[in-house]
Amino acid sequence: MTDCIFCKIAAREIPATIVYETGDVLAFRDVAPKAPVHVLVIPKAHHANLAELASADPALAGEVMAAAAAVAEAEGVGESGYRTITNTGAHAGMEVPHVHVHVLGGAPLGPMLAG
Repeated sequence: MTDCIFCKIAAREIPATIVYETGDVLAFRDVAPKAPVHVLVIPKAHHANLAELASADPALAGEVMAAAAAVAEAEGVGESGYRTITNTGAHAGMEVPHVHVHVLGGAPLGPMLAG
């Protein structure tokens, strides 16, 4: 997709603070962090959401989740705990239609959903 911000980050057309990378996966710091550690993990190939990725390439979906765990360890929150969030669709609050996993940690995160 030519207008996808995450595709542009993966192509190095838009700068990002990259913290982890493999041939197929990229992880970078969120520009508006919601926790002391807030990293986004994406497949470099465009998939609009988790269901699309899981259907098209289950192995890549697993690689994205493995990368999320590796990022948590590298960021020092593997032992204290971290949250992974993958939003799909408007009701979930998905803002960028490119599947991504938020890795959040570094402080107590509170309840999963607000009231």
